[in-house]
Amino acid sequence: MAAQASRRGLLKGAAGLGAITALNGAGLGAFTRPSFAAGEVDTELRKQILAIPGVGKGQPTDADYRKVGELCLGGTKQTIKEGELKGVELTFMGLNNQNTHNFLFRGFLHPWEEYTGAKINWIDLAQADYNARLQQAISTGTIDWDVLEMGAPFEGDVCGRGLTSEVPDWVQKAIDLDDYVNYLKAPVGTWDGKLYRVSIDGDTHNFNYRTDYFSDPDLAKAWKDAGNKGEWGVPKTWQEVQAVTKFLKGKQLAGQDAYGYLDAPKPWGGFGFYFLGSRATAYAKHPDDKAWLFDVDTMKPRVNNPAWVRAIQDVIDALPSEPPNQINADPNETGFAEFLGGTGSMVVWWGDVGAAAKTSDSSVVGDTCSFSILPGSDDVYNSKTGKWDKLPSGPNYAPNLAYLGWGIYVMKKVDSDEKKKKAAWSAAAHLGGKNIALWMSAYPSGFQCYRNSQHNIDEWVGAGYDKEFITAYLDSQFNSYNHPNGAIEPRIPGIFQYYSLAEDILANTFAGKMKAQEGADAIAAAWEKLTDQLGRESQIKLYKASLGL
Repeated sequence: MAAQASRRGLLKGAAGLGAITALNGAGLGAFTRPSFAAGEVDTELRKQILAIPGVGKGQPTDADYRKVGELCLGGTKQTIKEGELKGVELTFMGLNNQNTHNFLFRGFLHPWEEYTGAKINWIDLAQADYNARLQQAISTGTIDWDVLEMGAPFEGDVCGRGLTSEVPDWVQKAIDLDDYVNYLKAPVGTWDGKLYRVSIDGDTHNFNYRTDYFSDPDLAKAWKDAGNKGEWGVPKTWQEVQAVTKFLKGKQLAGQDAYGYLDAPKPWGGFGFYFLGSRATAYAKHPDDKAWLFDVDTMKPRVNNPAWVRAIQDVIDALPSEPPNQINADPNETGFAEFLGGTGSMVVWWGDVGAAAKTSDSSVVGDTCSFSILPGSDDVYNSKTGKWDKLPSGPNYAPNLAYLGWGIYVMKKVDSDEKKKKAAWSAAAHLGGKNIALWMSAYPSGFQCYRNSQHNIDEWVGAGYDKEFITAYLDSQFNSYNHPNGAIEPRIPGIFQYYSLAEDILANTFAGKMKAQEGADAIAAAWEKLTDQLGRESQIKLYKASLGL
């Protein structure tokens, strides 16, 4: 954790701890607030935590996480007596990406530990290592954690095997499930009708772009002089993204090399497949068909149909116009090192890029960044007819609701120890609280909006966000969540095995060792083999259920 603390951060952190001690009188554990029923919002508390450290005042530090965690302890104090959990030790497994995820959880849970008396031990994983670590523990029966940060796609592997503890009623009441956006409500988080998840995140890929590129008069003139169709501006379709990316090759903006879209071809433990998926959804997700990855009645892969092959070919065709050595860029590189660092004009990512644009010390694009839902397509492939359709309504849009958000899961093995079970679920409820959720979505955390109460523009503006910026950002999130043609991810066993198999083959395809169709056919063959291993009939049943069919 020392790696993330600069001298400025340490000084600010020391001041922050002093401030909270003064605020609370007796320091940690002495803070009390009136209780709020489910559905109510503590506006004063939300205003207070959003000022920590304040938008535009530097990246939050561990001291800030602790302060926010302390201020949001109200729910814990309504259900746990001070010192009640002394002697309990929990092991928590989660990510350590970009100094977020577990780094924040440590800070948020530090005052929880001091108040309850429980102690937490940590298992930190790089995102590329997550699936392998999880699957190894499941297959060998060596689950060495009590609390798990996990995405809903893994529920088939974990909840489906009976490894998780059911969310107690008191926790369900504390976290206000009705506040969740609709696409994260049941069946997400449930298995066989029982709830196993406390959500801490909502996930969708959105489109991040540089406004200075698309308002530049010199680029506009060059675009027109080159005979391109339409006016110079932000692409609305993937066809336009391709045209802009190729056009920008060799151009400059403000004396720097200009680039268009930033692809992420390097494997990333299965998570990189989402980025090809976001190129494919507008081509592959037909409004009249809920499925886009497999045929629902047979589990036959669609990854080698014309829609997916077009998306793969798009990447192959665009890479020569992207930054040098882009073939070796994984999603972290594209989002944080490149786009936030000032390279490139367009990138698809989860909402982390937008949340970090104005609040991360490494971002240089905070004043020139805006957002929309994913680009559409002039036509969409109809898997039922085998033809491309042009919709009367115009381009086809299909936001990739990638990963369904991170959640907190408690393992069933704690159920035999009531005190430990209460501690685990109390920690989960603390991290999944309504107010802490707002703070996490406003600052670099690895987590985005997942509650309707987070879509209050005035609240964000009051925290220091520019109204135009935050309106575009929040709309890109919520308009994706609520889109009628959203591409829903299946919560089926082995989903990351499918993705990882695809990534390895795609790496060779993008490197020129296979043609687009050859690579797609190889992925489809590997997926078919895996489906047979997992049990085709069972997979069909679960796939249909995940799509609400």
